[in-house]
Amino acid sequence: MPGLYIGSTSGYSGKNTVTVGLGLAFQKAGLSIGYMKPVGAMPVETPQGLADEDALFVRAALGLDGDPAHTGQAMTPVVVTHDFKMDAFEGRLPGIADGGLMGQVVRAYQGLAQGRDVMLVAGSGSMYSGKYSGLDAVGMVKALGQSGGAFKAVVIDRFEKELNYDLLLMLGEQLGPALAGVILNDVPPAFLEEVAGHLAPFLESRGIPVLGILPRDPLMGSITVGDLATRLGGKVISAHHKTDRVVSQFLIGTMQVENFMLHFRKKKNAAVIVGGDRSDVQLVALEGDCPCLVLTGNLYPNDVILTRSEVMETSIIIVREDTFTVAKKMENLLTRHKMRDAVKVRQGAELVAKHLRLDALRQSLGV
Repeated sequence: MPGLYIGSTSGYSGKNTVTVGLGLAFQKAGLSIGYMKPVGAMPVETPQGLADEDALFVRAALGLDGDPAHTGQAMTPVVVTHDFKMDAFEGRLPGIADGGLMGQVVRAYQGLAQGRDVMLVAGSGSMYSGKYSGLDAVGMVKALGQSGGAFKAVVIDRFEKELNYDLLLMLGEQLGPALAGVILNDVPPAFLEEVAGHLAPFLESRGIPVLGILPRDPLMGSITVGDLATRLGGKVISAHHKTDRVVSQFLIGTMQVENFMLHFRKKKNAAVIVGGDRSDVQLVALEGDCPCLVLTGNLYPNDVILTRSEVMETSIIIVREDTFTVAKKMENLLTRHKMRDAVKVRQGAELVAKHLRLDALRQSLGV
């Protein structure tokens, strides 16, 4: 029974998106799939014990939450907590030296694989994460490859200033024939031609199949106004019924109004981060139909702004921090926000179906 490990060169690279997209594509082709995330880094309590938040989400997205085999502990045999790390660092964690933890993963994999056409195994962090506990992805791919049946890996590399081509070459050497290929994710429009015309052929010439180049999609890096308020620790004070609007970028309103208007016209679905005392910028943003205002310094707007926000149906979020701090938080949120809502699931599945060479991957797996 073939299996596929979905790993990446770094965290927050799109493993959930690709896993769900591949799973739905395989199901559409009539294949029975199993899923696991061997090492969980987002612990949550369930009636059956500790589980991983990401794994539970992917299980539901793939329609496996009603499958009795896919319990939290079966899908994620190792859940990393603070105590787990401390025990590992201080030599109290059993199973590291003798490979017992890896054996635990292999047994869980074999149990879930029963009766499946293909198994999807999602990584956590990078391909080297978990080395301290003997559970890094490179070692896991090799261990699962020896458990019976064909086992391959795909590695996702997300574009952040550039692609990690050196690391992809190193992984190609370490994984050898077990590497089914790589996926170049979140490539900005300005770099698509360079990546497709130069980098991809280079990797192919070095024996590393490029299974797909996924272009940057604003929706995949977006967040709802309501979720944004929660993540920022803020409070929505107006247009509460419009907190489902989508934010895909942000603009800082510290400049003069004329300059702000010039930049604002170029930004779509941009939240405006501005001091609570800058009513001039706030009014321009409201008239320009931004998805929300984020007012910093715990300063409330005047009545004119509040009334106008209700009329324009634009939510206002009040936060305590200063503008610079909030902007840094926003940058991290939009870069690392998890795929959690149905719209993103559908969009991610469409991206995978459209841009990945699924036929080549199926041929590599023999399914």
